[in-house]
Amino acid sequence: MKAIVITRPGGPEVLQIAERPVPAYSANEVLAKVEAAGVNRPDVAQRKGSYPPPPGASPDIPGLEIAGIVVQKGEQVSRWHIGDKVCALVSGGGYAEFCNVPEGQCLPIPHNLSFTEAAALPETFFTVWSNVFDRGALKYGESLLVHGGSSGIGVAAIQMATALGHAVYVTAGSDEKCRFCEDLGAAKAINYRTENFAEVIQQITNGKGVDVILDMIGGDYTPGNIRSLTEEGRLVMINTMNGKDVQIDLSLVMRKRLTITGSTLRARDTVFKADIAFHLEETIWPLLASGKIKPVINSVFDAKYAYEAHELMESSKHIGKIVLSWQ
Repeated sequence: MKAIVITRPGGPEVLQIAERPVPAYSANEVLAKVEAAGVNRPDVAQRKGSYPPPPGASPDIPGLEIAGIVVQKGEQVSRWHIGDKVCALVSGGGYAEFCNVPEGQCLPIPHNLSFTEAAALPETFFTVWSNVFDRGALKYGESLLVHGGSSGIGVAAIQMATALGHAVYVTAGSDEKCRFCEDLGAAKAINYRTENFAEVIQQITNGKGVDVILDMIGGDYTPGNIRSLTEEGRLVMINTMNGKDVQIDLSLVMRKRLTITGSTLRARDTVFKADIAFHLEETIWPLLASGKIKPVINSVFDAKYAYEAHELMESSKHIGKIVLSWQ
């Protein structure tokens, strides 16, 4: 099969197309013919050598989400059949013509979505569900602040939380991105280049703050996050793009009875990921099928131009998802 491989740690140019053996699949896995694969920031980090794959994942083929057709299945696979159209969260190896996937990490492609649109779903939707609704315990009527509102994660979080009855506030890096987020359903989008998000949150919530914050920035955003949370609020970290070392006022954490938590998803076991898939299919997939939630695609690249997709990802000029296509 053809695959996009990391030839050495470095810039986007180290991504090259190469021949690789079709991966083996275990008794509880399916082998999918990949039609499209999503591009995510962890792929960029792996390419740079700062995010090694977990044991068992491909060491040099990145890619955490795919959409395609089941072409083979293990003897213990009961739900999926050859010819089924699925999208899936994978631990690596998604930038290839074939990929092996645990049965429980596959989801049916909604009837109204293309392979390209479906490939934009798994990594962001799994991440948002796990961190906002499970770890962050966002309850009906509570409010959510998402940093990076125009990113793939942000777009998914705005739509999912808004559809389930929550007020969603976001930060974004331009007036254009802010307008996009508000058109998508955000109650307020804050341009972090011209406004102090913590001050704006205080103003629009009448000093109360928000219940949950989903943060991929870290660093100097952290004191503002602490200030922006209401009593019993939860800060959930999923990345530290501005740095991992911070200084905060712990007395404020105690007075507000705050929870600071976080997670990474890639190394979690298949049972954990299958549980997320179950809840997504039950709660979110009907909203996709009805069109209430829609994938937002910024760009689709032929797979052989994966390096250009990474260049766009690192520029942060995109709104929504970047996808590679083998079609």
